[in-house]
Formats: sequence, structure tokens, C-alpha cells
Amino acid sequence: MNDFVAGVVRLLLQVVVVAMGLVLFASLLVAVMVLALVWALRAGWARLTGRPVTPWVMRMDPRTGFSTVFRSTERWSAGRRGAAPAAPDASEETAASRRGGILPGAAEVTDVEAREVR
Repeated sequence: MNDFVAGVVRLLLQVVVVAMGLVLFASLLVAVMVLALVWALRAGWARLTGRPVTPWVMRMDPRTGFSTVFRSTERWSAGRRGAAPAAPDASEETAASRRGGILPGAAEVTDVEAREVR
């Protein structure tokens, strides 16, 4: 009896998984068909009005990404270039300012004890 129930459950699970796969395939197919229909209508309208058929493109310049990253590093490296050497007791605060700050009150933490590195 256990084998029969296990076989029915296995068959039911396989049917459910195949049905889910078919639903996913059908939804992706419908999405692609709608996109192709929109593109065809757009191209047909452009030809009907006498305008050139322009492709869908991402208007992105790779140089803008580089310049954005390059500009974002300026605020972190500007503090190191222009700062004078700090006193030994202020080294933690200087490091924290380069990291963008630490949580308030972190200097007063007393429940952590340093131990030797093995």
C-alpha cells in the first residue's frame, strides 16, 4: 500500500512540476509575442508616417559610469591628501572619518577584551 501511495504522490508531483514549466514557458512566449507586436506596430507606424525606423537602444555611455566612480572616490581620497599627520591617539577617529564614520559611542565599548593572537 505504501508503494502505491508513494507512486501516486510521485506522479502527482511530476505532473505539477511539468504544468508549472508549461505555464512559465507560455508566459514567456506571450511576453515575447507582445514585445514583437509592439515593435512591429512601432515600425509600421514609422513607415506609414515616413520616419526612419529606429531600433530600440539603451542610451548609455560607458564613460559616464567610469566618471561617476572616479568622482565618488575624490571625496574619500581628498581627506588623505590634504590632512596633516594626526596624533597617535586620534588615529582611530581619522580612520573612522575615512570610512565614512562609525556608530556613536563606539569608543566607550567596555565589554570586549583584547586577547593575544595565536
